[in-house]
Amino acid sequence: MRYLHTMVRISDPEASLAFYCAGLGMKETRRVESEQGRFTLIFLAAPGDQPNASVTKAPLIELTYNWDPEAYTGGRNFGHLAFEVDDIYATCTHLQARGITINRPPRDGRMAFIRSPDGISVELLQKGASLPAAEPWMSMANTGSW
Repeated sequence: MRYLHTMVRISDPEASLAFYCAGLGMKETRRVESEQGRFTLIFLAAPGDQPNASVTKAPLIELTYNWDPEAYTGGRNFGHLAFEVDDIYATCTHLQARGITINRPPRDGRMAFIRSPDGISVELLQKGASLPAAEPWMSMANTGSW
């Protein structure tokens, strides 16, 4: 397993970039714009985590800007932790065996969500290409929220 990123929802990209980049010295590593989803994702790396010969993949902060205004209350501005796993089905099976609820099953062979005992949302992402769709995951409904 490899730690990927922490997602934080933002309401003003310019102000957030001024804080994280100009203030903290983080660097934008990539940006994703989704017209269909109506959001922008901005990935930032800390100065010591910039990709170089020894660091090719560093933990990131993902700033998520939803184009439609929304007031973030009750910690909703914090999104989730994300981890890349070698086999999403084996990981989810392992977690279930330990009594952990799979809130969003990996129906697509790519992504699942679980929650920590304190309610922190954790995203699990399949390393590389998505695995072929398989049961029981394909037919499993969502449980609660993530």
